[in-house]
Amino acid sequence: MIDWRLNLRAVIGRAYPRVIGSFREPSWLFFDIFLPLLGIAAFAFYYQALGAPSVFIGFVILGGAMTAYWLNVLWSMAAQFYWEKEVGNLQLYLMAPMSRMSVLAGMALGGIFFTSVRALSTLALGLLIFGIEIEITSPISLLVVFFLTLFALYGMGMMFSSLYLLYGRGVWHLSSVFQEPIYFVSGFYFPVKALGFWVSLLASIVPITLGLDAMRQLIFAGQETMGFLPVSVEIVVLILLAVVFIYGARVALNFMENLGKREGRLTLRWQ
Repeated sequence: MIDWRLNLRAVIGRAYPRVIGSFREPSWLFFDIFLPLLGIAAFAFYYQALGAPSVFIGFVILGGAMTAYWLNVLWSMAAQFYWEKEVGNLQLYLMAPMSRMSVLAGMALGGIFFTSVRALSTLALGLLIFGIEIEITSPISLLVVFFLTLFALYGMGMMFSSLYLLYGRGVWHLSSVFQEPIYFVSGFYFPVKALGFWVSLLASIVPITLGLDAMRQLIFAGQETMGFLPVSVEIVVLILLAVVFIYGARVALNFMENLGKREGRLTLRWQ
C-alpha cells in the first residue's frame, strides 16, 4: 500500500533544498539571468542585420528563455542519480521507504521553481530591451501548453535519470552530446517548421519542440502559418508524451532497483 503522506513529505523535502538554495547565492541570479541574454542578443542582432520581421526576434527571446528548462532537465535531472552515486547519497535514497518517483518529483518541482525565475526574467528583459510586442490569443491555452511541456520534459528527465545511471561513466558525454543538437532540431532560435516535416516530426519526441512551437503561435498573434502543427494537435501530443515519459521513468526506476537487488550493481555489465 502506497503511503501518500510519506511520499508527499519526500517530494517537499527534496524540492526544499533547490528552492531555498536558489536564494543563498544572489550572484547566481545575475549570471543565470543576464548572461543568457548575450546569446539571445547575438541571434537578435543577426536577424536585425538581415532585415527579418521583429517577430523572429521574439521567437529567439522565447526560445532562449526556454533553454533554461532544457539545461535543467539535462544536467540537474537526467544526471542527478549518477552524481548522487558519485558523492555517496544514492544508497540513502534506495534504502529510504518512500518511492523513488517522489524523490524525482521533488527534484523536478524544485528545479522548475528556480528555472522559472531565470526563464521568466530573461523573457521579460529580452522583450523589453528589444521592444518586442506580444499579443496572447488565448491565455488559458498558453498556460496549458506551458505546463504540459514541463510535465513531459521533466518526465523525460526522470526517465533519463535511471538510464544515465545504468550507463555509468558515459553520462557526462551523453549530456554533452545531447545539449547542442537539441538546440538545433527543436527550433530554439527559429521556427522548427523550417527544418521540413520529417525532421520536425522526429524532433517532436523532445517535448520542448512542440511546446515552443505552440507557445509561439499563442504569444505572437498572426503567426499560425509559422507553426509546425495546429496548437490543438500539439496539446494532444504533449499529453501523450507526458504519459509515456512518466510511465517510462517508472519502468526504468523499477529496472534499476531490481538490477541492484538481483546482481548488486546499478550499471550494465559491459560498463
